[in-house]
Amino acid sequence: MPVPRSEPAFRHDYTPKIGVLLINLGTPDAPTAKALRPYLKQFLSDSRVIEIPKAVWWFILNGIILNTRPRKSAEKYASIWTPEGSPLLAHTRKQTALLNERLQEAGVDNVIVDFAMRYGNPSVERVLTKMRANGVEKLLVLPLYPQYAASSVATALDEVFRQLLQMRNMPELRTVRHFHDYAPYIEALAQSIEAHWQANGRGDKLLMSFHGVPRFTLDKGDPYHCECLKTGRLLAERLQLAKDQYVVTFQSRFGKAEWIKPYTVDKLEELAKAGTRKLDVICPGFVGDCLETLEEIAMEGKEIFLTKGGGEYRYIACLNESPIWLDALYSLMMQHLGGWITTPEDASLRLQRAQDYGAKQ
Repeated sequence: MPVPRSEPAFRHDYTPKIGVLLINLGTPDAPTAKALRPYLKQFLSDSRVIEIPKAVWWFILNGIILNTRPRKSAEKYASIWTPEGSPLLAHTRKQTALLNERLQEAGVDNVIVDFAMRYGNPSVERVLTKMRANGVEKLLVLPLYPQYAASSVATALDEVFRQLLQMRNMPELRTVRHFHDYAPYIEALAQSIEAHWQANGRGDKLLMSFHGVPRFTLDKGDPYHCECLKTGRLLAERLQLAKDQYVVTFQSRFGKAEWIKPYTVDKLEELAKAGTRKLDVICPGFVGDCLETLEEIAMEGKEIFLTKGGGEYRYIACLNESPIWLDALYSLMMQHLGGWITTPEDASLRLQRAQDYGAKQ
């Protein structure tokens, strides 16, 4: 067990804070091979992500992958990089700022919302250290993955727990496991699709592409596949789609092992060859646009569909900073903060109830 780090100097004249830590996957610091190498090494060294015997994987990772993949990945990142840097970093930063604004508007001044990346920067260690220095004594960890998977939510929580092991004065802790069937999240997705249809007309079919995971994780009891299917079903029901009007697929396959199916690439080819004239594509498992949505789906997916004879390909952006998604995220956050915070409205309601009770005596 690691030796606990020194704590900030104790003070009597401060108000304890509540911290909300949003965690996303991560991003390299720059779209270069030099920046991609340490990022990929950290990501692909995670035993939650790569479940291959460490001795075997060490040689594959260090002898092959880290000598070839950084350059190829850097080219992909360069194609989506913005003046604000990585799209994922920019969207996560904006979502965090907007949640803080909503807390201020609601008169909640003892809650700090911040974000960290599981891989890359800002690191979980850095952000938790900053929170402790700011007096955070209660912590809600909210991974920004709607569907639970060991390779996403679990490893994000692993990193939080590793950092807590090094704290002498641990904060009280709550975690959010998933929100794949959370009604406001489903509604936010539905309204984003409806807005797209209103502006561009309705496509022949809606393809919902989720990030893929190896098939053996499903066989070992990981609920991710089932939660993706449930999200797809709930979204289709909300949009009143028949079963032949939508399809759920899985992207980002890596290596030669079987992954959960159907594969997005295969389905795009199938739909193109079947003469689909207008295809709408959305990635419900991502709450902010990133490499996997902008480069893999919006760009590569479109090229595959058109090359194989498909008609119009329309990518629907992730929820990003849409007001209805921020409403949903704020609602989810406040639900899990229940009992920890008191809003001015809560205090007024309790005062009124006390006064009403006193008048009856």
